[in-house]
Amino acid sequence: MSEAPIGIFDSGLGGLTVRREILSLMPWEDTVYLADSANAPYGEKSSGQILELSRRNTEWLLQQGCKLIVVACNTATTNAIDTLRKEYEVPFIGIEPAIKPAALESRSKKIGVLATRGTLASSLFANTSRLYAGGIEVLEQEGKGLVRIIEAGKWREASTRAHLESLLAPMLAAGIDHLVLGCTHYPLLIPQLRELLPASVKILDPGPAVARQTLAVLASKKLAQGRERLSRHLVFTTGDAELTNRILGSLGSPQEAQPLSI
Repeated sequence: MSEAPIGIFDSGLGGLTVRREILSLMPWEDTVYLADSANAPYGEKSSGQILELSRRNTEWLLQQGCKLIVVACNTATTNAIDTLRKEYEVPFIGIEPAIKPAALESRSKKIGVLATRGTLASSLFANTSRLYAGGIEVLEQEGKGLVRIIEAGKWREASTRAHLESLLAPMLAAGIDHLVLGCTHYPLLIPQLRELLPASVKILDPGPAVARQTLAVLASKKLAQGRERLSRHLVFTTGDAELTNRILGSLGSPQEAQPLSI
């Protein structure tokens, strides 16, 4: 099993930011990425729908022989990962908003969380906030429309910047000093966010922490690949392959996406 690939899925293109961090930390590991763009955004679906899509994605990645699955989607993690871990023997790595480090580092005792409706409404998000944000004011902001904007390839447009500015305004007025990105699509917006946020506000991207956890689990399960080798990477999308390739190019990846119908 150590020679098998790491499987990664997301509701679309956002998980490619997590994949980038995994490839950077573990360039010797093979990967198979599934972008379910045809069903994006998951954050607007019911918990039952999210679970069924997550099961389908998991089973497809298992058919590709994956040894570990990274659920590179905050909404799928918060709504489905507990069930996936019970139903499948493969290890799962999930994503949840980085509330704990933000709360520990915050001096203003006010942190912002930009996330999908599905993540903000989940029990996992509520439990994380309760456990780690005692004495901290957590200002939640639904990133309305952001996933659709990114999936349409419009994340660099002036209208997107204006929309981001309106979403950030209440959190900035409240005096946040950390902005937690609660959706893997949102790191693609970091260049615009840095222009809009004061230098005193730290942006927390979940990707690096997910990559470190993946490395740790591979080692603990004795699933790590040998490091002296050339790795192989595949990308599949249920949506627009051309748009997926544009984002892959912007992330410095040479792979080309293959269309998929599942």
